[in-house]
Amino acid sequence: MANFEILHKEDSIHVTKESGTEVNYYIFDEAEIHLNRIMPHTIQEWHFHERIDENILITKGTLLCKYIDDSGIEQSCHVVKDEVVRVHNSIHTFENDSDETAEFIVFRFVPDGINKRELIKADKTRITRTGD
Repeated sequence: MANFEILHKEDSIHVTKESGTEVNYYIFDEAEIHLNRIMPHTIQEWHFHERIDENILITKGTLLCKYIDDSGIEQSCHVVKDEVVRVHNSIHTFENDSDETAEFIVFRFVPDGINKRELIKADKTRITRTGD
């Protein structure tokens, strides 16, 4: 079995971007998790990912999500704490148009086109330990 591992904030790669976003990157062989703090009235750059599947969990505040839809039209919507954004391969940006710092966790994977839903739902083996 693999070892249990705890990563501390000092194990991450910390970056403060010119746009006003602070990021702590935890990069692994097949995935990445990063913690983001976006300051009030801050806009990130427009971008897209060719191969990465990016999923964002809002943990504090509100984010304005902007993206280009399939018709080439810019769309936007606000997301709040405990909501998830699946970016897919859209052209997108995020903006904090509020007076409060917003925080979110980004989960990034490189998909291989294989549906793993059943594996993910079922991959748990319960054990009984003496004294439990």
